[in-house]
Amino acid sequence: MKRFIIIYVWLTADFQLVLSVGFNSPILGSKDAPRLLRKDTVSGGFAYQVYQNHTIFFYNEDSEEMYIGGTDFVIKLNTSDYHVIEKFTLNTTGQQQCQQGPCENVITIIEKFQDSLFVCGTNGQKPQCWKIVSSVNNQSNDILESYEGTGISPFVYTQSALSLLVEDDLYAAAPLNSDRSSLQFRRKAGRRTNVWMYHNWVSEPTFISASWVKRKEDPDNDKIYFFFREKNSDHSPEADPWISRVARVCKVDEGGSKRFFQHTWTSFLKARLVCGFPEESLYFNHLQDIYVLHAEDWQNTRVYALFSSSWNSTAVCIYSVGEIEKKFESSTFKGYNEDIPKPRPGTCVKQSRNLPPATISVVKDHPEITDWVYSMHYKAPFYVSSNNYTKIVVDKVQAVDQQTYNVLLLATDSGKIHKVLEAGSEPFIISETQLSNSSTILSMKLDSKKKKLMVGFSEKISTMDLQRCQVYNKSCEDCVLARDPYCAWTKSGCTPTVPGGIQNVTSGETTVCLTSVDERTHIYRTKRDLISSSPEIIRTVHKVPLSVPFYLSCPIDSYHAVYTWEHTGQSSPCLQMQSNCLHLIPAMTQENYGSYECVSTERGHRKLLKKYELIHERITRNQGKKINKSVETDKNDASTAVLQTLTILLALVVAVLQ
Repeated sequence: MKRFIIIYVWLTADFQLVLSVGFNSPILGSKDAPRLLRKDTVSGGFAYQVYQNHTIFFYNEDSEEMYIGGTDFVIKLNTSDYHVIEKFTLNTTGQQQCQQGPCENVITIIEKFQDSLFVCGTNGQKPQCWKIVSSVNNQSNDILESYEGTGISPFVYTQSALSLLVEDDLYAAAPLNSDRSSLQFRRKAGRRTNVWMYHNWVSEPTFISASWVKRKEDPDNDKIYFFFREKNSDHSPEADPWISRVARVCKVDEGGSKRFFQHTWTSFLKARLVCGFPEESLYFNHLQDIYVLHAEDWQNTRVYALFSSSWNSTAVCIYSVGEIEKKFESSTFKGYNEDIPKPRPGTCVKQSRNLPPATISVVKDHPEITDWVYSMHYKAPFYVSSNNYTKIVVDKVQAVDQQTYNVLLLATDSGKIHKVLEAGSEPFIISETQLSNSSTILSMKLDSKKKKLMVGFSEKISTMDLQRCQVYNKSCEDCVLARDPYCAWTKSGCTPTVPGGIQNVTSGETTVCLTSVDERTHIYRTKRDLISSSPEIIRTVHKVPLSVPFYLSCPIDSYHAVYTWEHTGQSSPCLQMQSNCLHLIPAMTQENYGSYECVSTERGHRKLLKKYELIHERITRNQGKKINKSVETDKNDASTAVLQTLTILLALVVAVLQ
């Protein structure tokens, strides 16, 4: 939501400044806003010597080591202290083939494959892959094998591409030609047969993500799901130019017989992935990012999909893999009106080369199912925001109540991370952390075991601690109102969750803070005590002459709270300016002097944030003589006052519009 200030300033005949302010600001207490607004710039990390346009991470949660791919290099980094363990230099070998455009070797794929590090890059628009073995006893690293990488790495890093390793088989999607044509999802290397897509199954796709969903008790029915958006075949003006898709193939699929569909997926099916408001026919169709949160029972595995729209909003929709699979197993096939053959098209069979032609023909000519795949909340997205989110990861967190909660970590295009609680069907934005003021987030990797988030920028890599509970350390109420499942209130303050801690993730009601008599005796205050006597709040005194403009300010800790200014028994609403709450006085009068208190109210909990005392500053006779020395001097003084006031107000305007 845009914010505007309209300011009117003029001088009366006796040079008194008259000020009128019109202010339009978001309503405090809204859901689409983080509780904490502190600009928590995370310190530390690893800085690149040269800025990177593209980075990719490979990370194992059981290790302290992370591999980072950039331009002409792969770095092996220790994530505990950010020191470089090894650096692998991979200069362009295909530069002679590069006639125009970028000729560097941008690393796009890093996987652990067949007991070695498998790396692919653009290689001057001639994709190449390498198998690398780390150095032993400080000897140089060895490149065991180098081979052509077309179909695994894109020709330039901005092209759509993805990779997935499944039981020593490499699945990848990348263009087969430099003009981005023949973009396919295929099994490219490994112990199983190479298999690819039929040429007319997708139209100008952009592949987003792929995931292997295991069925522990039925591994022959394992599926590979992949997510993409493609060009809409409906070119009518009201149709969206893009459609978001989920597709799947069987892990055991070896392609068809030598006579029909050899080396081509026999199990490929696709469906429309719907996120929006079906009753209003309003949809988010531009799929941005995917995170798959796996569960012990494969049917409970969840897909968190991030979408953008043409009306400057983003949305998160959540899907159940069990429900997705039901659609694939029961829906009719779009454009196919005959009896469905057996085995049903898309069924996983170990001997796919023996499938009857009738079954494969449906997959070949009618791979799209008729039914759409709706989100778990159906009527609306789980979360809709005016923030421009670009990436998503999701962590599963066990809180102090022994309940498990899912926390979404969303990257904005301005270098921030929003931590969003999934509380039933309602989102709650816990916090906002500013990781960079100068660049967008290129890559993210979650370490759920250590509760860390690795974030890559063009200039650095930062690690965000997801258990930064000290930011809620002012009181038990602050800790509970945050509803952060990573944290709980203890005798040591707000700390990472430990048994016996106090928290209320479900509702954030602060009455739980009164459950412990010992804690209450030392720490807690009643609501009245909290407002009337807070020893940490010091009253600030200002001496202000009559008729001059003045403003008071106090910090905003939470967008979920309502802020008011209290003065002589009267309350007035807060004027929000970035992360500050303002009270503007156009021209001081006798009624404006006295005490002011800035108070926030959230879920019934009232908190005093600031105290001010405004005292009348009287002008002495000598000061009056100086003021009346000459009309010209008065004009100059008045002009200076106007300029000073305008400078302050313009600074406020700039702060609002940023």
